[in-house]
Amino acid sequence: MSNSIRFKLSFMMFLEFFVWGAWFVTLGTFLGSNLGASGLQIANVFSTQSWGAIIAPFIIGMIADRYFNAERILGILHLIGAFLMYQMATSTGFTEFYPYVLGYMILYMPTLSLVNSVSFRQMKNPEKEFSNIRVFGTIGWIVAGLSISYLFKWDSSQGIQDGLLQNTFFLGAGASLILGLFSFILPKTPPIRVNKNEKASISKMLGLDAISMLKDKNYLIFFISSVLICIPLAFYYQYANPFLAEIGLENPTGKMTIGQISEALCLLLLPVFFARFGFKKTILVGMLAWVVRYLLFAYGDAGELTFMLIIGIALHGICFDFFFVAGQIYTDKKAGVENKSAAQGLITLATYGVGQLIGFWVAGYVDDYYSPVKDSSIALFWNNLWIVPAIIAAIVFLFYMLFFKNEKIETANQEL
Repeated sequence: MSNSIRFKLSFMMFLEFFVWGAWFVTLGTFLGSNLGASGLQIANVFSTQSWGAIIAPFIIGMIADRYFNAERILGILHLIGAFLMYQMATSTGFTEFYPYVLGYMILYMPTLSLVNSVSFRQMKNPEKEFSNIRVFGTIGWIVAGLSISYLFKWDSSQGIQDGLLQNTFFLGAGASLILGLFSFILPKTPPIRVNKNEKASISKMLGLDAISMLKDKNYLIFFISSVLICIPLAFYYQYANPFLAEIGLENPTGKMTIGQISEALCLLLLPVFFARFGFKKTILVGMLAWVVRYLLFAYGDAGELTFMLIIGIALHGICFDFFFVAGQIYTDKKAGVENKSAAQGLITLATYGVGQLIGFWVAGYVDDYYSPVKDSSIALFWNNLWIVPAIIAAIVFLFYMLFFKNEKIETANQEL
């Protein structure tokens, strides 16, 4: 890979996740403070990510993979996305805002696959080369968060009161516009058709061809656990930033980037845990981290117990990598040669689609249920809210621990 192509792919990945991190982290705070949205309304907005994940395979499978260059589709989607995000920034009410965010997420979620496709096609050894490109996505998300807190101070108490979080959408729209235009000078990535007679099918695009894997009892237990653990995951995405802002933690968005730094570092620890403790224990550590994280959020504060909040944020790497990344590796090893892509599609549909969709709605219901408590005590409200995902994560932990049996899976370097 030439230095020119490496730069283009790295910049593409940086912008892809900068765009997302520029507005998604503070979305819950914006909806509550700027638009006065209820818990279920906030849940409906966050659920657009899940609808986007469910619809994305159709866009990729029926259009990008079969008829048009991936980089051109990427550019078109981001240009339209820039317009929709501008409309989100200028919306003055929830009813006006919702159609734009729904349309945006339906267009954005497929781009996550497209940037990977563009990258992989330029690599001779993706196993070694991709991580060096993908890390710029994490850097992009971190830069967005740090900019919001420390450069622009849009998430300060005064900034939130003044409605400055509206500017996060302008920032995202500008980055999306740049990426949309930049995409047209990315390396050409035409569609590949291995079998000219092969036809697109809904089951193949959604990964349903791999559903036979659920006949394996161990994989079924893992699959159910994956869906259920997405319920507490949704609480974090939906309410972590509003929580930190409301209890008075300074620069909440910037501090939340500790989670992304932790995620990058934990990727390095993952192979060590696989080799030493095996797959089941690695997954259990990831699940237990969710329980600990939410208990830290429930009982921490922005005063003397700030360290509990920081630890809770920093646990994101273990929470995410030790369950979701480990699960993707497990799925790949359990799937047959013909079903590897379908298996990844199935687990993605189950987690980011169905699992988080349920999770966002549950989180919204819990928010509305405890909202009267806010009038008397904000601290008590957040304590009540975070206890719920902690309990759910603990139940999933016990379910998985009791019913998943230890098994050995051969990999190139170790056994899981």
